[in-house]
Amino acid sequence: MTVTSSRTTDPPRHRSRGAGHRGRAAPPGRGRRRGRRRGRGIRATLAVCLALLVLAAGGAGWLYLKLDGNISTFDSGGLSDHRPEAGSSKGENVLVIGSDTRTGGNNALGGGDKDDVGRSDTAFLLHVYADHRHALAVSIPRDTLVTIPPCRLPDGSWTKAQPDTMFNAAYSVGQTAKGNPACTQNTVEQLTGLRVDHTVVVDFKGFARLTDVVGGVKVCLPQDVYENDLDPHLTAPGKLLFHKGEQTVSGQKALDYVRIRHGIGDGSDIGRIKRQQAFVASLLKEVKSKGLTPANLLPLAEAATRSLTVDPGLGSADKLISFAMSLKDIDLHNTKFVTLPWRYEGSRVAIVQPDADALWAALRADRTIDGENAGGKKTGASSSSTPSAPVSGDGIDVAVYNGTSVPGLAARAAATLTADGFTVTGTATASAQDHTTTLVEYGPGLENQARTVAQAFPGAGLRSVTGSGVSVVLGQSYAGTPAAAASASPTPTAVPSEVADGARSAADNPCSDLTYG
Repeated sequence: MTVTSSRTTDPPRHRSRGAGHRGRAAPPGRGRRRGRRRGRGIRATLAVCLALLVLAAGGAGWLYLKLDGNISTFDSGGLSDHRPEAGSSKGENVLVIGSDTRTGGNNALGGGDKDDVGRSDTAFLLHVYADHRHALAVSIPRDTLVTIPPCRLPDGSWTKAQPDTMFNAAYSVGQTAKGNPACTQNTVEQLTGLRVDHTVVVDFKGFARLTDVVGGVKVCLPQDVYENDLDPHLTAPGKLLFHKGEQTVSGQKALDYVRIRHGIGDGSDIGRIKRQQAFVASLLKEVKSKGLTPANLLPLAEAATRSLTVDPGLGSADKLISFAMSLKDIDLHNTKFVTLPWRYEGSRVAIVQPDADALWAALRADRTIDGENAGGKKTGASSSSTPSAPVSGDGIDVAVYNGTSVPGLAARAAATLTADGFTVTGTATASAQDHTTTLVEYGPGLENQARTVAQAFPGAGLRSVTGSGVSVVLGQSYAGTPAAAASASPTPTAVPSEVADGARSAADNPCSDLTYG
């Protein structure tokens, strides 16, 4: 059920990496851009997980026509041609985006101008393990510094790669009211090296409807919360929104809860992510406890689908139901939530390495939080392709140059070449970082050696030069290959302990093990 692209242009794609150590001290709300206070942080996984559970429970044909009219799709022509290969992980990966678009009446719930640019401050990559009994949702903080790869604009042109840019800016590329989910998907794929099988966007209205239909969701707060905690620009506390302790919220009040940032803890988005992961867990628990009867199935399903925007691969009720049915055996204890390894870098968030790469490697290998092998046949997946014959580089010297803006790509390629017996004479950055495909250059009398080097880079071109020796100039096409991803990540045995220690189960109590930044 992967998404395919129908466009004919050939934009490059990049991967982004960060480095550093986890930090604890949180900065005050510095560097905030205009409009950030508006409708923050719908943790969209809650809506999507609920939608899938609802659909899984109702295979009745009478739902199909009713629900089909509710579902909108986005144009897959904005997806990069240079994506991780289908089957790059045994399980399936679903990108869930929370949109604060003000169109379609959403401004009445979140405030702001209905013609404002669509934004997303929430994203989860939901990995459904191949055994279909485990799932892991990885939150990507909105302020994470990444490289946003080339993305398509409304006029059909493509942007240039944007290094060191906040992750949530990808959704706003093109400055349209509906946002750019394809650009966010491109960014996640180049960040993780994982193929995103499906993307789902949920807006304010969809979120509010869901919480109303289930009769409310239990949440837990460490203190009383007032209006100016939701909007720090207010000069007075305003009315009490939430009292301290456990309580049930729905509709607008649930929306206010997931948007609160400044009134709790250090006012950071990281603390809010923790609270909203607990919200998702509590919502799923509520749905499971009540069960899904024919009497409540239709309104719940309608609420889940009416404000969804999905990729064409999920663009009908039967496709959603087919996918949802594969999730029915995942219980609450095996549904986990973690956050991408992070540290503060000024007022922004940097990715911690090698923890992040180890996390993505664990997902590719279908390793759970505790290191369990949750692999198995991927539903609907084709058999894996036959691996190419190994390349022997004995006696061949080669220099490696990074022709992209992806950090560390030359070092990864060098590690692969060394493992194949080549002698790498050095790595460096190429004179230009806009290469789409990989190029092997060679001096007089070295064409045969160059052809051997090219075998290690499928699709690479050859070029004769006047200089001496053999060199590889890496292009965007190499950045998304399994070889590049594998060389970037250690052989996984489990999710890194720094990540696993902060994991939350959907079965947890809303007040247990919950930090507030």
